[in-house]
Amino acid sequence: MYHKAQQHFKRTDPILYRASLVHKIDTIKISDNVFRDLVRAIASQQLSGKAADTIFGRLEKLLGKKKFIAPHVLKINDGALRECGFSNAKIIAIKSLAQAVEQAHLNLTNIHHLQDDEVITTLTKVKGIGPWTAEMILMFSLGREDIFSTGDLGLQKGIMYIYGLRKLPSQKKMVQLSKSWAPYRTYAAKILWRVADENKIKKVS
Repeated sequence: MYHKAQQHFKRTDPILYRASLVHKIDTIKISDNVFRDLVRAIASQQLSGKAADTIFGRLEKLLGKKKFIAPHVLKINDGALRECGFSNAKIIAIKSLAQAVEQAHLNLTNIHHLQDDEVITTLTKVKGIGPWTAEMILMFSLGREDIFSTGDLGLQKGIMYIYGLRKLPSQKKMVQLSKSWAPYRTYAAKILWRVADENKIKKVS
C-alpha cells in the first residue's frame, strides 16, 4: 500500500514524494489491543516518544505477565502509577478509560466498525482523551489510511522542515497541504514524523 501512496504523492506533491523515497514506511496495521494502545497514547500526550516509551514500559513491567486489560489496570493504585511517571491528569484519564471499558460504556471491540468521525466522537467522551489521542488510535490501532492530525507538533515541524518554512505552519496551511495527500494522509504523516525526527537528530549532533 505504501507504494500506491508514493505514486499518489508523485502526482500530487513532488516534495513529499522525494521524501518518501528516502524513508521506507511500514504498512499500516490493525491492532489486537486497542485498550493498551489508548493507555499508551495517553502516556504520549505532550511528551517525547522516548519519555513516553519509558513511562509506558514501567507500567508494562508493573503488570508483569497479566494481560493488558481494563480490570488489571484498575487494580493498580494511583501511587504506583505515579511512580511509573504518570501525571495526576493522566492517571485520571487512564482510570476513566478503564472504568468506561469495564462498565461497558465504551465498546472497543465494536470500534473497528465505526466511521472515522464516529471513533473520534466516541473516544473523546472519555475524560482525558482529546482529538489528538483519537486520531493516533485511528492511525495506529484501527489502520485508517487517510487520517491527519493538524494539532500534532511533530507533523508541524515535519512540514516546516520539508517545505523550508521559517516557522511552524498554521492549521489552515496544514489542512491546505494535506488535501493533496488524500486518501493516504496517514502515510504522509508517517513520512513527516520521520523528517522531524531526523532534523532533531541533526540539531543535537
